[in-house]
Amino acid sequence: MPLVLRFAARSDVGRVRSKNDDSAYAGLHLAVVADGMGGHVGGDVASASTVLDLAPLDATGYASPETVLPDEIQNANLILNDLVHASPKLAGMGTTCTAMLLAGRTIHVAHIGDSRAYRLKDDTFEQISIDHTFVQRLVDEGRLDPSEAESHPHKNVLMRVLGDVDASPELDISAVDAAPGERWLLCSDGLTAVVPSSVIEQKLRHRSDLQAVADELVELTLAGGAPDNVTVVALEVDEATEAEAALPSPAHLSDQALAAATPGEAGPVSASLLREDLESRPHVLVGAADLATQTGKIPIVTRRSTQKRAAALLTGAASHGAQADGALTDPLAVSAASELIEGHRGPVDGSADGLGDGSDSGGPEREETRDGTRDEERPRRRRSVFIPVFTALLALIFAVLLLWGYLWTQTQYYVGAQDGRVAIYNGVSQRLGPIQLSHLDSETDVALEDLPAYSRQRVESGLPARDLEHAQQIVADLENSATPDPPATPSPSPSETPSDSPSGTPSGSPTSTPPSTPPGGDR
Repeated sequence: MPLVLRFAARSDVGRVRSKNDDSAYAGLHLAVVADGMGGHVGGDVASASTVLDLAPLDATGYASPETVLPDEIQNANLILNDLVHASPKLAGMGTTCTAMLLAGRTIHVAHIGDSRAYRLKDDTFEQISIDHTFVQRLVDEGRLDPSEAESHPHKNVLMRVLGDVDASPELDISAVDAAPGERWLLCSDGLTAVVPSSVIEQKLRHRSDLQAVADELVELTLAGGAPDNVTVVALEVDEATEAEAALPSPAHLSDQALAAATPGEAGPVSASLLREDLESRPHVLVGAADLATQTGKIPIVTRRSTQKRAAALLTGAASHGAQADGALTDPLAVSAASELIEGHRGPVDGSADGLGDGSDSGGPEREETRDGTRDEERPRRRRSVFIPVFTALLALIFAVLLLWGYLWTQTQYYVGAQDGRVAIYNGVSQRLGPIQLSHLDSETDVALEDLPAYSRQRVESGLPARDLEHAQQIVADLENSATPDPPATPSPSPSETPSDSPSGTPSGSPTSTPPSTPPGGDR
């Protein structure tokens, strides 16, 4: 006979907390505990959304059971990111997740956070999961003694969780052989913070009734002060009865049905649809997830998860749970899935607690309005009007900025060159495409060629001025530094009139001149 899980569960808000952020599910093949981060407004939303997304995995016949659980947990994490995107006030929410899936004679475990999984088999009691906490990391690195971990001030600091902090969180994944008679216990840290593991082992070992195990452990936690929410799921592996073995496996969606469940806009999932699916198989649901379905409120989700869940619930299989046979290929079924998806579209509710109205979206509010349009057409019309209005507004703002910028340039002055002379310009010495951002204000008599080379280059490049008076001062300084060339002066002409008188008086005696000596000296 195939193996199944016997189960019992209980959850309590505790003595201190005002609301229960824990959620848990247990069925014949699946058990999940999720502890929402109570310090955030969406702790209950995170845990409930995660558990409700994993619940449809409570089935058999998976082709690749080792990937089903981690894949769906990653999908649940994406849904949490969608929740935050749809309702930003939920930013920072997160949840732990410890889940086990019984597939054939193997138990597959996926874990993240500090909720725990314990196993009692062949008189051996062991903790299967590892706490993803700061303190546990210190213990693993040998920087902290295990005996000091429970009293460490940062023992509740989580290093890994599901939520909007990580798009693809790292999970601990393992698989163990299952045997009839072995027992498991999944719990939130609200139990282990008060009740030691030795007491947990004692209850799991000596109490034959699983519900008594869960109840007594919760009562012990409450008696110890219960500073946090506490959730316990007690499990025992057993052989299935003939009735349980005869339960039909949910049919897997065909590619056509999955194609109908495409991502789109946001919309809530019907609580009655979830209840109908949950009631189709033996299970127990506790904590925030149970409160969400029973009160008609469920976490707000985007249409991607809405359509995925709607299509999956129609056939009783999750989209990630690829099964060996029984594919849904009937075109009528595909059409029904599409109609169901269309019937559950709706707006995002921004309620303070992060929950939306889970009542069926079909009803009088879906009827045509007086103008002949359906409710879902109104957002489309608003969007079609919003886009051109928004574009026109942007164009107007851009034009105003351009005009303001041009007017500002007309308050500026600079000294430049004009036809070889120094001139004063109003504006700035730049161009904006074909538009010149300045015009000639006045021209001076100072020639560029009269300026020193350095001053001439500065004028040709444009000398900015604070105002017109400053520009005129710059021109005056340039004029003072100018050095014009002096005018040319004519040279005197030689006299052509000869003198009438002799130029000198003859001497009384002749003077003899010695012969010149050639260069080179005497011989």
